[in-house]
Amino acid sequence: MLDWTPEQLARAAGARVVSHTARTTGPERVVIDSREAGPGTLFVGLRGAQADGGRFAAQALANGAWGALTTPEHAEPLAGGTSTAALLSATDPLKALQALATAWRRELGARVIGVTGSTGKTTTKDLLLALLAPHRRTVASRANFNTEIGVPLEILAAPASTEVLVLEMAMRGAGQIAELASIAEPDVAVIVSIGPVHLELLGSIEAIAAAKAELIQGLPRGGTAIVPAGERLLEPHLRDDVTTVTFGPGGDVRLVDADGEHVSMQSAQTRRPLVLEVPFTQAHMRTNLLAAVAASEAVGVTPSGRVEVALSPGRGQRFELPGGVTLIDDCYNANPMSMRAALDDLASSASGDGDRRRVAVLGDMLELGPAEREFHVELGAYADCAGVELLVTVGELAAAIADGFGGETHVMRDAGEAAAILPELVEPGDVVLVKASRGVGLELVCGALGAEALA
Repeated sequence: MLDWTPEQLARAAGARVVSHTARTTGPERVVIDSREAGPGTLFVGLRGAQADGGRFAAQALANGAWGALTTPEHAEPLAGGTSTAALLSATDPLKALQALATAWRRELGARVIGVTGSTGKTTTKDLLLALLAPHRRTVASRANFNTEIGVPLEILAAPASTEVLVLEMAMRGAGQIAELASIAEPDVAVIVSIGPVHLELLGSIEAIAAAKAELIQGLPRGGTAIVPAGERLLEPHLRDDVTTVTFGPGGDVRLVDADGEHVSMQSAQTRRPLVLEVPFTQAHMRTNLLAAVAASEAVGVTPSGRVEVALSPGRGQRFELPGGVTLIDDCYNANPMSMRAALDDLASSASGDGDRRRVAVLGDMLELGPAEREFHVELGAYADCAGVELLVTVGELAAAIADGFGGETHVMRDAGEAAAILPELVEPGDVVLVKASRGVGLELVCGALGAEALA
């Protein structure tokens, strides 16, 4: 947007120019936090549940912002000041932000990949960045920037040279993915998985599939949909006018062999084995890799060689602590599908020469609806089958995990209690999995274990 005038910005955003700027260049980036406003920024004052961001427009301009876009009630009183910044007004600043993002997405001319799913969307987004970056100028959305506010901000943050834009898209209800797709106009839709997430809001697994499939409906004719092979819940939502590529067992992109960090896969597009070296061995990560490879090929990139991926925090990172303790930090979020995958990973990580003790710190899984207790009890039974020897539950819902578990258990009310007791329970050589829904705050537990081990 460096060469966009206030008039161009206003047209793109559906806004009105209240006052012009003496500056000869456009804004370098867009911010919604006045504390981040400074030279080269366009501050957008959004109405929030707790505060109206437009009240901070004056402060943003005082900090040297290129301009501000906010409601007329906040923009017009500032027009008579001495600031040389641009002032734009819109009745709905959020809609203006979204329209501006769509205009910039079109100006970029980049291929856009939208990624969603009940589990694995962030990891798949991270993998896509790693696969594409050596071949194309690629930008991928940051953690948490996957909502009706975050997605447009990530689009607007993409530099003019961007060739591929990878956008994670989150949802908690019907219509939200459709809204994000209308903003981003994706060329490729990746649905990583369908599972019992947000049941409290959506009511059924079929409704969850329909909500995720809004991303497919947002594709243009000739676009590409990447979906799990054999996922019957998505079949009613597939389109004849887009290319559908499946991944996983029996899919168009499927695993042929895996030997440690070397993964061999077959792709229907290349029609020959594709061998990659990846810094992980988890089965669910390999599945996410298949989805990422399918999406890469959809934008004309056939990956090869070593894949250097940097996973977003709290998504299964491993930390080797003193005493030979391995910490698996997977505390960012949880649902029944991802919990089982993490327990499988724990079992695999602890097996081998001199089997290591499996320790699981599992917290509440939220928004599961009326069957929430049953989901937690079933998880306890699954932890038993996975060979967990020490279980620490965190939270009122997670206490039910203990009812399905037969081994040593400690039931904690909250993350603070768990953080206090865990260093006393962990022994040298243990493999410790820490996982729960985001609201439980188990990063406190990871921090306590690390601090204790380093003391």
